[in-house]
Amino acid sequence: TEVRRQDVEKIKNLEILSESEESGLYIVSNKNTRQLFVFNHSEYDPETLNQEYCRDAGKNKKIKVPSNYFPNDDPTQTPITTWRAHANLLFSNWLNYYVYQTTPYKLEKM
Repeated sequence: TEVRRQDVEKIKNLEILSESEESGLYIVSNKNTRQLFVFNHSEYDPETLNQEYCRDAGKNKKIKVPSNYFPNDDPTQTPITTWRAHANLLFSNWLNYYVYQTTPYKLEKM
Protein backbone atom coordinates (compact mmCIF):
# COMPACT_ATOMS: atom_id res chain seq x y z
CA THR A 1 0.00 0.00 0.00
CA GLU A 2 0.99 3.61 -0.30
CA VAL A 3 -0.07 6.74 1.53
CA ARG A 4 0.62 9.78 -0.64
CA ARG A 5 1.55 13.24 0.61
CA GLN A 6 -1.05 14.91 -1.60
CA ASP A 7 -3.81 12.75 -0.07
CA VAL A 8 -2.77 13.58 3.50
CA GLU A 9 -2.53 17.30 2.68
CA LYS A 10 -6.23 17.27 1.71
CA ILE A 11 -7.17 16.44 5.31
CA LYS A 12 -6.91 19.67 7.32
CA ASN A 13 -6.74 17.87 10.67
CA LEU A 14 -3.55 15.98 9.73
CA GLU A 15 0.04 17.15 9.90
CA ILE A 16 3.07 15.49 8.30
CA LEU A 17 5.81 15.17 10.92
CA SER A 18 8.40 13.08 9.13
CA GLU A 19 9.10 11.97 5.55
CA SER A 20 11.89 11.41 3.07
CA GLU A 21 12.16 11.38 -0.70
CA GLU A 22 13.37 7.79 -0.63
CA SER A 23 10.77 6.18 1.62
CA GLY A 24 7.89 8.67 1.55
CA LEU A 25 5.73 9.53 4.53
CA TYR A 26 6.86 8.18 7.87
CA ILE A 27 4.94 9.94 10.66
CA VAL A 28 1.64 11.82 10.43
CA SER A 29 -0.45 13.06 13.35
CA ASN A 30 -3.74 14.77 13.85
CA LYS A 31 -3.51 18.42 14.94
CA ASN A 32 -4.03 17.73 18.64
CA THR A 33 -1.44 14.88 18.47
CA ARG A 34 -3.80 12.39 20.12
CA GLN A 35 -3.47 10.18 17.05
CA LEU A 36 -0.11 9.29 15.55
CA PHE A 37 0.21 7.32 12.30
CA VAL A 38 3.57 5.65 11.70
CA PHE A 39 4.19 4.20 8.25
CA ASN A 40 7.03 1.93 7.19
CA HIS A 41 7.98 -0.72 9.73
CA SER A 42 10.35 0.47 12.41
CA GLU A 43 8.85 -2.16 14.72
CA TYR A 44 10.21 -4.98 12.54
CA ASP A 45 12.66 -7.46 13.99
CA PRO A 46 15.99 -7.64 12.13
CA GLU A 47 14.94 -10.65 10.02
CA THR A 48 11.31 -9.76 9.23
CA LEU A 49 12.00 -7.77 6.07
CA ASN A 50 14.45 -10.45 4.92
CA GLN A 51 11.77 -13.12 5.36
CA GLU A 52 9.24 -11.06 3.40
CA TYR A 53 11.78 -10.35 0.65
CA CYS A 54 12.76 -14.04 0.35
CA ARG A 55 9.10 -15.10 0.36
CA ASP A 56 8.20 -12.74 -2.48
CA ALA A 57 11.39 -13.36 -4.46
CA GLY A 58 10.76 -17.10 -4.11
CA LYS A 59 7.38 -16.58 -5.78
CA ASN A 60 9.17 -14.86 -8.69
CA LYS A 61 7.50 -11.55 -7.93
CA LYS A 62 9.20 -8.57 -9.51
CA ILE A 63 10.40 -6.80 -6.38
CA LYS A 64 13.36 -4.60 -5.59
CA VAL A 65 15.98 -5.42 -3.01
CA PRO A 66 15.18 -3.33 0.10
CA SER A 67 17.38 -0.21 0.06
CA ASN A 68 20.08 0.04 2.71
CA TYR A 69 18.99 -3.19 4.38
CA PHE A 70 21.65 -5.62 3.18
CA PRO A 71 25.33 -4.64 3.01
CA ASN A 72 25.88 -3.19 -0.48
CA ASP A 73 22.22 -4.04 -1.19
CA ASP A 74 23.29 -7.67 -1.64
CA PRO A 75 20.56 -10.04 -0.37
CA THR A 76 23.06 -12.88 0.07
CA GLN A 77 24.55 -10.97 3.02
CA THR A 78 23.19 -10.64 6.56
CA PRO A 79 20.86 -7.65 6.95
CA ILE A 80 22.08 -4.54 8.71
CA THR A 81 20.04 -3.63 11.78
CA THR A 82 20.42 0.07 12.44
CA TRP A 83 16.88 1.15 13.30
CA ARG A 84 16.16 -0.64 16.59
CA ALA A 85 17.34 2.12 18.94
CA HIS A 86 15.57 4.77 16.87
CA ALA A 87 12.30 2.82 16.91
CA ASN A 88 12.50 2.36 20.68
CA LEU A 89 13.26 6.05 21.20
CA LEU A 90 10.36 7.08 18.95
CA PHE A 91 7.91 4.92 20.86
CA SER A 92 9.16 5.90 24.34
CA ASN A 93 9.17 9.62 23.46
CA TRP A 94 5.65 9.38 22.07
CA LEU A 95 4.45 7.48 25.12
CA ASN A 96 6.07 9.95 27.51
CA TYR A 97 5.15 13.19 25.80
CA TYR A 98 1.85 12.52 24.08
CA VAL A 99 0.38 10.05 26.55
CA TYR A 100 1.83 10.47 30.05
CA GLN A 101 2.41 14.23 29.92
CA THR A 102 -0.92 15.15 28.34
CA THR A 103 -3.36 12.66 29.85
CA PRO A 104 -5.19 14.20 32.82
CA TYR A 105 -5.47 12.23 36.03
CA LYS A 106 -9.25 12.38 35.65
CA LEU A 107 -10.12 10.80 32.34
CA GLU A 108 -13.50 12.51 32.24
CA LYS A 109 -11.56 15.74 31.51
CA MET A 110 -10.43 14.36 28.17
